[in-house]
This record gives sequence, structure tokens and C-alpha cells, in this order.
Amino acid sequence: MPATPQIPAPERLAERLADRDVLRSLAAEPLIGLGAGRALLMQLAHPRVARGVAEHSDFADRPLARLFGTLDFLLIVTFGTPEEVGRIAAKVRGIHTAVRGDGYSGNDPDLQMWVNATLIDTALHIYEHVMRPGDGEPGLAAEYYRQSRVVAEVLGCPLESQPADLAEFRAYMAETLAALEVTDAAREVAAAVLWPRKLRVLAPGLAVFRLLTAALLPEPLRAEFGLPWTPGRRRASALLLRTATGLHHLTPRVLRRPPQPILVKLASHRVDRTLSARRSRRRARG
Repeated sequence: MPATPQIPAPERLAERLADRDVLRSLAAEPLIGLGAGRALLMQLAHPRVARGVAEHSDFADRPLARLFGTLDFLLIVTFGTPEEVGRIAAKVRGIHTAVRGDGYSGNDPDLQMWVNATLIDTALHIYEHVMRPGDGEPGLAAEYYRQSRVVAEVLGCPLESQPADLAEFRAYMAETLAALEVTDAAREVAAAVLWPRKLRVLAPGLAVFRLLTAALLPEPLRAEFGLPWTPGRRRASALLLRTATGLHHLTPRVLRRPPQPILVKLASHRVDRTLSARRSRRRARG
């Protein structure tokens, strides 16, 4: 099992979080949310992550909890104050301490790095292939990667354990993706998220969510998860993504981005409520 995670000291955390301008700029774009399903399935494609989620979450009853929990934590680290980030990170690390089993641990720096890597890779994929900035902001991808490493760092994965720059990160992603194997546990969790039985009222939105998730996933993972991919679905997803790109370029930035303080307060409330419920369920199980 991995050693105790190396948590940045408060002064170091404040110093690291002072450098988030590019991270915030890209994270504030609503289009980044289109990749949520992609990031989640990429996380589940790692067998140890899938096993931990399958054995330590109630995904069947609350299929979208992990998805929104990860996004809320990312939102807080991106836009919150150092005090807010430190408080939520400590709570998440506490929950992760109980997530352990055969070959995995919630505080494993390698798994923390992989989870954050899927979020970074997805954000850059959306930026480059959906937002399509053209020649707009040279160097943004490299700077976004550099700043995004703080998300895994606050959970205990030190900077020196992460790829040093964007080129190393791309190589890490290619190597890791080539070695992944989608397990039955991963498919079970993915099915609960993509086809949740208890959320049939959201059927139209979930159909779009499934379509975009399949469209944005790397082809090998799409096939391994068994996601339908017909010529008709390919054309439909291309139309949706072209429409999203067009709306992004037509809508002024000030109208695209919701107020960040409100988002952080809502995210903090959801994370607190989720972590409290998990502690209660764990105590009830004895």
C-alpha cells in the first residue's frame, strides 16, 4: 500500500493556489462540462479505480454521485480560497483513508494522479477539438497543465511524482491508455451512470450525455465499454458538437460564465453533504 500522502503545508498551499489564472479561465467555460462522462469512464478504465468505486460507493442507488463529487471538488480547488480548498481536501482525504482493498487505496498517489490526468486530458480535448481556439492562445495548453497539477497535489500526490510538463504528460497519457483494461466492474459502474434506472425522468438529457460521452472517448475505450457507435450516432454527435462550438463562439464571455463565488458555495455544500452521508452510511454498517 502507498505511504501516507504528502500534503502541502498551509503556506505552501496558499502559494500554489495563487497561480490559477489559466486553470480558472478554462474551467469557467461551460463547454468543459461536456467531457464529464469521458473523464469518468477514463477513470473507471483503470482497474484499481474501478474496483475501489465498485466496492466503496453506492453507485447503483446514486449513479451520478461520483461524477458530481469529482466535478465539485475540482471546482472548489479551482475557484475556492486556500482555506476552502484546505478544508474540503482534508475531508476528502479522510474519506479516502477508508477506501482500500486488494491492490488499491483511495490515498494512492498514482491513482490520484490518474484521476486528475483524466480531467486535464478531457479539458484539453474539449479546448482543442470543441472550443477550437485556432491561433487564439498559444501556450495555453502547457500552462493549463502546469497549473492543474495542484488538484492532485492537494490530495497528496507531490509535484515531483507528476509529469513535469505537457510533453511528459502526453507521453504518460499515451502509455497509460495503452495499458488499461476495462473490467466487468468498470462496465457495471459505467452502465449505472449512463443508464440509471432511478433517473428515467431525465431520459432525454441522459441520451445526449451518453452520445457525447461515446463521441469524446478514445476509440479503444469506447469499444471496450461496449458503447453503441453507429454511423447515425456519429453524425448526431458531430452535429451536437458543431452546434456547441458555434454557440461558444457567438456568446460573449461575460454571458457564458456563471458567478464563481456562487458556484463554489454550492459545490462546497454538495461536497459537505455527500461526505457527511458517506460517514453516516459507514457508521451504520459498523
